[in-house]
Amino acid sequence: MAKADRTDRTAAPEAGGSGPADGGSGSRPDGPGADGGSDPRPDGSRPDGPRPQDPRPEGPRPEGPRPDGSRPEGPGAGSGGFLGLRHWGRDRRGSTTWRRGLAVAALALLTAALLGLHADVPNTVGNLGSLLETFLPWLGLAVPVLLVPALLRRSATALVALLLPTLIWFNMFGGLLSDKSGGTGDFTVVSHNVAAANTDAQGTVKLLKDSGAQIVALQELAGRPLRGYETGLADAYPYHAVEGTVGLWSKYPISGVSVVDIKMGWTRAFRAQVATPQGPVAVYVAHLPSVRLKAEGGFTVSQRDASAQALGDAIEAEQLKKVLLLGDLNGTMNDRSLAPITSQMRSAQGAAGDGFGFSWPASFPMARIDQIMSKGGLKPTDSRTLGRDGSDHLAVAATYRY
Repeated sequence: MAKADRTDRTAAPEAGGSGPADGGSGSRPDGPGADGGSDPRPDGSRPDGPRPQDPRPEGPRPEGPRPDGSRPEGPGAGSGGFLGLRHWGRDRRGSTTWRRGLAVAALALLTAALLGLHADVPNTVGNLGSLLETFLPWLGLAVPVLLVPALLRRSATALVALLLPTLIWFNMFGGLLSDKSGGTGDFTVVSHNVAAANTDAQGTVKLLKDSGAQIVALQELAGRPLRGYETGLADAYPYHAVEGTVGLWSKYPISGVSVVDIKMGWTRAFRAQVATPQGPVAVYVAHLPSVRLKAEGGFTVSQRDASAQALGDAIEAEQLKKVLLLGDLNGTMNDRSLAPITSQMRSAQGAAGDGFGFSWPASFPMARIDQIMSKGGLKPTDSRTLGRDGSDHLAVAATYRY
């Protein structure tokens, strides 16, 4: 009977009887899914049919973080602050921040190697070692240049690699960035390559007089300009000596002048004794051979290197204890080829200067090839470059305590 009753109730709608379909008690509206969803089947599923329309608007939905914590690339994904620094996970190709920017990291490590191992770069091919050492401080510019692609690539590997050349550069040259001057001294010296083509000898004479120096060494002296310097400096510097194309002017007496053979075939170096009020000083004035950068021969320095050795030998044999070297050496303190000189003398700029003291070319100084060096207890208390004149070099000055 119970089974029959259930049959009657299900069949009632077809007979017009009272049931769920006729609006009676507990009735539902006709139509599949008309009420937003039909009754579930015994197994929990719902009958097939149209689903209710999703009231949310159509369009791309924001995608949440991936399982590895990164967010997907795509429109709007780059709005992570400056250079997208908040999105350093995987990129659209799946590369992590540690696997991107490997080429930039390799260049950073190469820069570090050139800085730290510059003495091992051979001179056998084009004297590349000396060329590198002439402009060695400028190699540090590779760091900010490489920093840009490292940030654009969001590469942690490249950023870590850039720390190495940064630390090496500051270890080598960081000390030059501070002012190391040490108070007053006993006398000031100036060295200047006045340039044979200088058309403003009077301007150079004024520059030298205004420097306040007691001892002045000049290089590239010749012809009419030489006579102009002799005449123009005579009232301020009563003592002077000229040998070949180099000369020395002094407020103190000069004696013991002798030519130094630096293997050039003509005179570009000599030695003199200057009687300062504090005691005698041996002063060497020198202009080493020029260097050239040629496509077929590289950095041509062989003659300069031979002259540096000869000059170094002469200074080593000097009998006076206190020695000064003033001149255009056509090389920097980092250049291994000047080791016969630099190994036994101290640079005034390195000991008492402020900055690199680049002296050449005057229009945009990139290297300090004009040097003032000492040995035997002379203490530099200040070092600097002077203003521009008609030369392609800047004059360099230093003050010493005897």
